Amino acid sequence: MNTLFDLSGKIALVTGARTGLGRGMALALARAGADIAALGSSAMPETAEAIRQIGRRFHALQVDLSRKIDTGAILNSIAAELGGIDILVNNAGIIRRADLLDHSEEDWDAVIDVNLKSAFLLSQAVARHMVETKRAGRIVNVASMLSFQGGIRVPAYTASKHGIAGLTKAMANELAPHGITVNAIAPGYMETDNTEALRNDKNRNAQISARIPIGRWGVPDDIATSILFLTSPASGYVTGITVPVDGGWLVR
Repeated sequence: MNTLFDLSGKIALVTGARTGLGRGMALALARAGADIAALGSSAMPETAEAIRQIGRRFHALQVDLSRKIDTGAILNSIAAELGGIDILVNNAGIIRRADLLDHSEEDWDAVIDVNLKSAFLLSQAVARHMVETKRAGRIVNVASMLSFQGGIRVPAYTASKHGIAGLTKAMANELAPHGITVNAIAPGYMETDNTEALRNDKNRNAQISARIPIGRWGVPDDIATSILFLTSPASGYVTGITVPVDGGWLVR
């Protein structure tokens, strides 16, 4: 069964891999045999050390996705260090909380640029690379429960995550003829930096926890099986889907 998730010889680019879900997915991919390129806005020595202890190569790129990005330079750097890209995980994301009537244009632009625009631009560049090098590539986007729901006080985040779900389908349609699959994972309420404010809000924490059938918030390790499934050679006939990993949140 281990061969189903064997990523030996593969190279994965994971955005937002310094902490939380991104780091957890990078570690899962490394344990399956992939070398890791990690992109983030700040240094990530802990991720680097963890990947190297597994015995895989690691290449970090410090890139601010809220600004104009040079996708060519990113791909060239990874190709020079690791040899190319077989897997892209668009995980990087930010959130800005404010009542709808007070949500600023600046916050709207920042969230859309990081969560949606950068995912499109990186996917487009990596897909071109995959086509040119004839790789049976895997692109995995990180969606959200707010790809399905409206949320409260997070209009830009909700719009960006609905956009991710739609972009996943659009890319899947066009890249399937090239042997590239595009799917998404929709984490439920996870213990990450982005949810710290919610977890510290006693009332909201209680409301959320009461609705999760499994009875707890998720942790990064809960995503491991999904990311391995969607990036493995064995999932070549699965594309265009969004997989909830939510402890049953959506069915309550």
